[in-house]
Amino acid sequence: MEKIEILSSEKSDVYKELIPQIKSLTAYEPDTIANLANIAAALKETFGFFWVGFYLVKRDIQDTSKEVLVLGPFQGPVACTRIAYGRGVCGTAWKEQKTLVVPDVDQFPGHIACSSLSKSEIVVPVFHNKTVVAVLDIDSDTLNSFDQIDAHYLEEMLSGLIINNL
Repeated sequence: MEKIEILSSEKSDVYKELIPQIKSLTAYEPDTIANLANIAAALKETFGFFWVGFYLVKRDIQDTSKEVLVLGPFQGPVACTRIAYGRGVCGTAWKEQKTLVVPDVDQFPGHIACSSLSKSEIVVPVFHNKTVVAVLDIDSDTLNSFDQIDAHYLEEMLSGLIINNL
């Protein structure tokens, strides 16, 4: 897929058009996995990001006293399957319960390089009953691809998402 160039000034407008489409697409679908898959596809198709996907908080099969992030619906090349709490950008966003914008992944302490082509990243926690149940991970193959505009609209997109069968 060809990378889509969107000027920062246009980015808000693109999100403002996409969010109602996503809300409409997911509003009456009770299956969380189906909704996450469609969100990942819509973001990848709209923006041409290198990788878009979700990691789901699950009980660790090797140590059932712990939870890990497990790869969920995504669009892009193969990815890391499991990420520990507090590790890498995804695990850190989960631990800190906040969106992380990373302009250069090579400068992020403990970055997990699932692909050497990834250059910048944004990770947005998905909450259910004030608990992180998943994270949205978006990678770009260029530096400085994400900013507070992305953070704001991605958080808005995920707010109110019905999470029920993870």
